[in-house]
Amino acid sequence: MKKITAFLFLLFLLPAFLPAQKKSDVDLRKLDKYYQKMVADWDIPSASIGIVKDGELIFTGNYGVVEVGKEGAPDANTLYAIASNSKAFTSAIIGMLVQEGKLNWDDPVRKYLPYFDLYDSWVSEHTTIRDILSHRVGLGTFSGDNIWYKSELQAEEFIKRYKHVPQAYPFRSGYGYSNLMFITAGEIIETVTGKSWAENVEERILRPLGMDRTIASVKELEAQGNFATPHARNEAGNYPIPWTSWDNVAATGGLISSVSDLAKWMIFNLDNGIHKGDTLLSKHTRNTVWTPHNNHLVDLTSPNDFGRHFNAYGLGWGLSDYHGRLRVGHTGGYDGMITAVTLIPDENLGVVVLTNGVKSPIMAATYYALDLFLGVETNKDWSADHLKLTDENSAKDTRIADRKAKRVLNTEPSIDPEKLAGTYESDIYGKIDIREKNGDLTLEFSHSPLLSARLTHWHYDVWEIHWDHPQAWFSFGTVQFKTDNNLDILGFDFDVPNDDFFFEQLKPYKVKDD
Repeated sequence: MKKITAFLFLLFLLPAFLPAQKKSDVDLRKLDKYYQKMVADWDIPSASIGIVKDGELIFTGNYGVVEVGKEGAPDANTLYAIASNSKAFTSAIIGMLVQEGKLNWDDPVRKYLPYFDLYDSWVSEHTTIRDILSHRVGLGTFSGDNIWYKSELQAEEFIKRYKHVPQAYPFRSGYGYSNLMFITAGEIIETVTGKSWAENVEERILRPLGMDRTIASVKELEAQGNFATPHARNEAGNYPIPWTSWDNVAATGGLISSVSDLAKWMIFNLDNGIHKGDTLLSKHTRNTVWTPHNNHLVDLTSPNDFGRHFNAYGLGWGLSDYHGRLRVGHTGGYDGMITAVTLIPDENLGVVVLTNGVKSPIMAATYYALDLFLGVETNKDWSADHLKLTDENSAKDTRIADRKAKRVLNTEPSIDPEKLAGTYESDIYGKIDIREKNGDLTLEFSHSPLLSARLTHWHYDVWEIHWDHPQAWFSFGTVQFKTDNNLDILGFDFDVPNDDFFFEQLKPYKVKDD
């Protein structure tokens, strides 16, 4: 019985130790054909995909058009916003500063930013650089992102409002993906070095690695040329939207890059921080950022598609195992673009997927490549499976339809619309104005003009939001005005159904009548 059990145990382990394919053994034409169909099936405007193996960029696939309605295919040098894939650059810069003795991973944030203030004074005092880079400070995922999204303010002004972002779980006792904390890391870098995050990433990483097309500002796009157009999506399909500046939050997601340049970044990381014999990241830094600091639950009682036994976040990198190999990576979501970078260090293998739409097959493309190169035997069609799941989840999301179905027609507001106009204050955001212009009510965010909107009566004291500018992540929304017993305006609440920006946290209250 013991021998049978041992034999079955070895059979269970065997798939994890299958030899990886040599790069010469992988049919790259099969890969290309698969991706052509994938891009068509997903109706994504364009995708640029790169694979590095053993220190070389061995595959580039470029599909679709950089803007719907126009000719022009992407190539390996076409620029896309990589959004949160920028976080790994931030943790690398912090690691370099640690190597230089200019700071330590466990230094309190307040040592460098005395105005750093969270939901609790003790937590504010004890939050370290390591904490903010591993999403364990106690904030909820994406919570507070309305502070910075499309804002014209600078990082210090954002950070001073963090105290109003609600606590989601005990300090260091959970995971909440926080863009706010990487904005904070960028400000620490600037304080310590006297140079902006963009200057640091240029001098410390982009220039040494020869990533000469990678930029940290939308202002440089025209000069660089050859860039994809972001796209939003509605019932009719994809439509182009303008680039949005993330210059002031670059440390959390501001880089714009290409397959060719990101191949150099992946090779550098697969070489453990060494570039052409020059050690930019020490062994200790490499091990630190790729060590789990915040673990996620994995169901070990049931099989999964990845042979996964652990899932975690390091410092600026996601970590897990993929059929017995360490997997290191990240994804990024920018207004109208979604991207992924994935490394399998044991096999000196990396995959980058860049797309310019909000319905994107980034992980299907990644897993298909990994399975081919790792020799994973599977009958799974990643593209078809992920597309089916994506469409099913979209169909299940009836939040907007439910709200529209509950509209009560032929009602009148109980409050004179003229009394709604005035200045409102949101503790988490700042000033928001309601104005009467040419017979319409308008919604104006004081430091986020791209969020301006027109209001029309929906029902009772609820008004519908009509955004003045294209929005990638949300569409329908309403505001409901609140009064006291004397029908004096107290404030209003937002209801904008989406998964990324929580307008309901704003809770503006009236401070001045027009």
